[in-house]
Amino acid sequence: MADKLGGICLDFPGQRELQALTPLFPLGKPVSALEQSGWSPRMHFIFSDKVVLLFDFWSVHSPAGIALSALVVLLLAVLYEGIKVGKAKLLHQVLVSLPTSVSQQVIAGTDWDSAASDPPPVSRTHHRWYLRHFGQSLIHVIQVVIGYFIMLAVMSYNTWIFLGVVLGSAVGYYLAYPLLRMD
Repeated sequence: MADKLGGICLDFPGQRELQALTPLFPLGKPVSALEQSGWSPRMHFIFSDKVVLLFDFWSVHSPAGIALSALVVLLLAVLYEGIKVGKAKLLHQVLVSLPTSVSQQVIAGTDWDSAASDPPPVSRTHHRWYLRHFGQSLIHVIQVVIGYFIMLAVMSYNTWIFLGVVLGSAVGYYLAYPLLRMD
């Protein structure tokens, strides 16, 4: 029962199973039940008061609900900008507070014996640095999670949600940027 094409046998193990699946995967592309029913995902922005954001329980079906959801997303964007600026300021403070290492002072020609004070213990300095680094890492993870939430909200392709994110980002940057001033 092997098919022949130009003298080449096309029979291979699993051929019958593959032929049975051919109607489900035309041209090798899987077709979902939703696509077979005529529904396809939106890839353009729409003005609508009906949307599901991030989770099934955040389902919006009214103008008041979309306004409240846009406000929540706006506040998330403001928080994201605040965390971004706060993280930069915290990094600057950590770098300024780090003492010059012993090797850098030897290169500079400073001798601890001739200095007026003793150097801070290296282990305490490293311990403080690791604690600050751990804190910065946690803040970074929070920033990434909020950023992905905002991205997924925009991917709902709801124009009101998108405008909330854009306005929140602008307001957040406007409010947080003056805090970045490094004294």
